[in-house]
Amino acid sequence: MKRIYRAWCLAGFLLLCIASVAVAAEHTWTGTISDNMCGGSHAKMMAAHPDAKMTAHDCTNACVKAGAKYVFLADGKTYNIANQDFGDLQVHAGNVVKLTGSLDGDTITVSKIVTPAKKTS
Repeated sequence: MKRIYRAWCLAGFLLLCIASVAVAAEHTWTGTISDNMCGGSHAKMMAAHPDAKMTAHDCTNACVKAGAKYVFLADGKTYNIANQDFGDLQVHAGNVVKLTGSLDGDTITVSKIVTPAKKTS
């Protein structure tokens, strides 16, 4: 009887482990990589530095270099990025991307970033 009980307990534990992995599954969103100082608009920063002729890419990376954090903007929401040292953040900063990662609350741990394919008409 104890063996059957232990087997059921082990099976239940394994099921819970599998379910928790499924909850942390990766998702893919389309949105923009920005910074938490400028958010969705770099207009104020660009207006403050008109001679610099900064792009959204330049502004995002300059803000991060000054202490801001990368964020991801998608579907009207702002998501924090857990792994700020992910190399492609700097490369794709300020651009619309397809970002893949796992979501925990309002924080994404990024695993992959790609530029979406351009639509042909």
